[in-house]
Amino acid sequence: MTSSFSTVGLIGRRGTATIRDSLEIVLKLLLEKGVKVVVEADTARIMGNGRRKDRDRYERAARLELGERADLIVVVGGDGSLLGVGRDLAHCGVPVVGVNRGGLGFLADIAPEQIEAALGDVLAGRFREEDHFLLHARVMRDGAEVAQSPALNDVVVHQGGMARMMEISLWIDDEFVYDQRSDGLIIASPTGSTAYALSAGGPIMHPSLDAIVVVPMFPHTLTSRPLVVRGRSEIRVSVGGSDQNARISCDSQVDFRLESDDDVVISKYETPLRLIYPLEHSFFESCRSKLDWASRLGGGSE
Repeated sequence: MTSSFSTVGLIGRRGTATIRDSLEIVLKLLLEKGVKVVVEADTARIMGNGRRKDRDRYERAARLELGERADLIVVVGGDGSLLGVGRDLAHCGVPVVGVNRGGLGFLADIAPEQIEAALGDVLAGRFREEDHFLLHARVMRDGAEVAQSPALNDVVVHQGGMARMMEISLWIDDEFVYDQRSDGLIIASPTGSTAYALSAGGPIMHPSLDAIVVVPMFPHTLTSRPLVVRGRSEIRVSVGGSDQNARISCDSQVDFRLESDDDVVISKYETPLRLIYPLEHSFFESCRSKLDWASRLGGGSE
């Protein structure tokens, strides 16, 4: 059986060699299906002294080049790895499928023991595809953009390592919403609603929703609640001038320092991330298994 994809890119979690076995299984499967394999250069170094005959049968490329050359990207790692790939390669429009070698696995849905069956189905064209939109954060200073980054999960305005409240002003589509004292503000996509925003009391949103949630972090008021707005909204956050340690983080992986009177402008990124899942994938099943929705009080069962 041949693959419905002609060129497949392979990316492994950075900074670890513990995923080498899964990478080798994925590589072996891809080669058996007769596809052209291009391995990210950093991932090729992780694989190290793999079988010589396999190393001679794949090419190596930088991550951004991989997005231009491949018509499918396989990511072996956790959700954090997929966040990085999403920020780096969403603009290429290449579909991405994840093999989970991390924690929860909301995004990377294929378990290591399912690689041959589940990934084999994907290669044969038996899969479902979901578009997950990203956020685009821009730091504006004196009317000019000084920093920017996409974010698949969330954009967080916070005080860094300083445990104290900050003064925050919020506008949505140029309409003033509120001034607030809190530990920070989380702006999350539906994809990110099950991540940091959830731990701060935000709602769980289905990935198909065209909406953005704004979640205050420990606000100094009993009436401040998460706010869900349209996905096409432009959100602007301003931090009080005395908050010299204020920062912005994107997916907890990209970080910028904010100066007095900076504005953080968040809107929908121009290109969504195309995520590939096995046909049996279910968002609600993921919630049941990852968030312990199936647990019963007292630990009993009927």
